[in-house]
Amino acid sequence: PSAQQVLKQVRLLLAEGPGVVRELGALIEAAECRWLLADVSPAVLGELAAALDGYAAPPRQEQETADLPGKDSAYAATAERAADVGSVFLHLLAKLEAAKIQEALGVPVVGPILSQVMGPIYVFAATHIVERPWTNARTQSVAHEVLATLVRAAGCESVAEFLRGRNDDEEGRFAAVLGLLKQELTKDSWKCNPATKFVFSWTLTQVTRPWLSRYLERVVPPSLLMSDDYREENKILGVRCLHHIVLNVPAADLCQFNRAQVVYHALYNHLYSREAPLIQVGFTVSPNQAVLLCLLDLLPILERAQRQQAQPRPTAPWDEVLQLVLTHMEAEHRLALRRVYARSLPAFVQRLGIQIARHLKRLERVTVSYLEVCDGPEEEARLGILETLECTIEHAWPRMPCRVPVLVWALLKMIWDVHTDQGSTPEPVKAALLQRATKCLILLDRCSEGRVKDLLEGVHSSCEENCVRECIREVREHT
Repeated sequence: PSAQQVLKQVRLLLAEGPGVVRELGALIEAAECRWLLADVSPAVLGELAAALDGYAAPPRQEQETADLPGKDSAYAATAERAADVGSVFLHLLAKLEAAKIQEALGVPVVGPILSQVMGPIYVFAATHIVERPWTNARTQSVAHEVLATLVRAAGCESVAEFLRGRNDDEEGRFAAVLGLLKQELTKDSWKCNPATKFVFSWTLTQVTRPWLSRYLERVVPPSLLMSDDYREENKILGVRCLHHIVLNVPAADLCQFNRAQVVYHALYNHLYSREAPLIQVGFTVSPNQAVLLCLLDLLPILERAQRQQAQPRPTAPWDEVLQLVLTHMEAEHRLALRRVYARSLPAFVQRLGIQIARHLKRLERVTVSYLEVCDGPEEEARLGILETLECTIEHAWPRMPCRVPVLVWALLKMIWDVHTDQGSTPEPVKAALLQRATKCLILLDRCSEGRVKDLLEGVHSSCEENCVRECIREVREHT
């Protein structure tokens, strides 16, 4: 029989079990390139690759399933199937590479076949390339090998080049991959295949500027869909995707059709979340996937758009976000969230500059409150607040003299608490706290024309602790 007849029959028999897949791999490995590829329609091989990818996919689940199951027998069976399918793909790609060299077949035949099978093979590799409940060490290794072979067969040097194209004139395979994922990324179906969202997010992060902007209409809706989900894991994944889009799409394209405002409102709603991982980090890749830091990258784009539209400054999103953050900070008692908020504040102060004066009353209350509480060995919240206070004094110094008594009292109390702390705080952390507190006192003294020195006179004469006296002495002697 012809190869086309055999491959069509095999596609219909895939559901019968792993034996068919293994025999298919042995057949492709032993077949001659001429018999396997010359008389086969590229569409037939594309359908076979898609069927193999579906055969190796994790089991579908109901949309409202709360959590992915653990590594149960169903996922163990998925890993076994994926290893067999990966072997078939490796044999097929090896034949395609060998066919390129043979003049009898040539690239005109191999090219159309590659264009048909690349999408399903890539989706298979992206599904199994990282650790998931349905993968194991063997399937991850096979997926890495399949992806490397696919990229090489396409004549590319990296996955990013494979997706975006080798030059500006050549369209990559990103559009084809999105086309395969499109039916799985609708509102009603995106939760049915547990791998689809990971394949989409992993693929999206491989495509950067300037190539990503041409696919903007196709990547924003799925990202917003995941971001708006009720499960924290999906929210974090959506925020990661949105942040990548913000960083890699020109501002003009983001503002077109009001896309930037849509993304802003989606992120702003996450500020009401009480979960630190969502506010702070998208998985363990980088803190840049944080909701707050994502907003920090998006807000300048919105501000420029408002200036171009001649909108009044009081409606700026910067003030809206900072006001909400300070409101949450003032009432927050969980240390994890206090650390997240405190680390993000300096960036807001730096960006607002003198306009931080609009928020000084609430910021003062937050500063005093956070300086009072020890938040563990690393003291991240206190260090973040001290950095925020330092930036605030530098930018809004004309408005600081009236706040000197309250802030000096809070700083001295913190210095005393740090000095007398007998807990697990390392000495370098204590030294950093004392150094930053001292610098804040010096800055307050500068902007109040020596008023801090006057307030510290009595304290220096009555204090007997050398550490505290040293901090006060440094402030008094600074000119």
